[in-house]
Amino acid sequence: MAELAVNRSASEFRKGIQAGISIAIGYAPIALTFGLLAKTTGLSIGETVLMSLVVFAGASQYISLSLLTLGTGIVEIILTTFIVNIRHFLMSTALNEKSEEDHFINKAIYSFGITDETFSVAAMKEGTVTSGYMFGLNLISYVSWVVCSGIGFLIGASLPQTLQESMSVALYAMFIGLLVPSMKKSIKVVYLAALAACFNTIFTLTNALSSGWAIVAATLLSAVLVEIIEGLKKKQRGEGHE
Repeated sequence: MAELAVNRSASEFRKGIQAGISIAIGYAPIALTFGLLAKTTGLSIGETVLMSLVVFAGASQYISLSLLTLGTGIVEIILTTFIVNIRHFLMSTALNEKSEEDHFINKAIYSFGITDETFSVAAMKEGTVTSGYMFGLNLISYVSWVVCSGIGFLIGASLPQTLQESMSVALYAMFIGLLVPSMKKSIKVVYLAALAACFNTIFTLTNALSSGWAIVAATLLSAVLVEIIEGLKKKQRGEGHE
């Protein structure tokens, strides 16, 4: 009986690895770019790899590089990345309903590896999601991200110094590349980005807050205002149908 359980777990782990291969391939160029930009930002290879090991979140790591460039404090960086990743609470809750019953420790370990991509693959899987499957799915994605971050740093270190310094512009291009597709899908994202930019500009020009706290405050204020406006619109539409 125990042997059957071990074989089943190994089989599920292999299925997870196979399902995660496409994610690992997709992560490679993004992680390479992160490693390259981390080098131009001034991080060491140890710091670059450690960030990928501990954080394992693409958008948050890019944001952290930008904030580090601005000389932002650690508290502001943590708060900003927490806000960006707050959606993981919802993803983890949804996936927990689909997951098999298992020890809390096992779930806590593989939940660390949940990203937008691994969540999508796991959520679309037919039937119950096993712990073995999640460990395999997350592991190959995680290894790809961490290893390619280190490789990207080494590639960046081999570039001429002038080119390394000019690569800082690519960080802003990356943010635009992340934002534009979302703006095309939802007008709400356009309002959110515009409001956040306005608030951040006001806080910065008036010296009301430091650059780090200005970003945190602008993000929170814009999110709250957009949700209030959306709520009022829905309420008005509901009254209009009555």
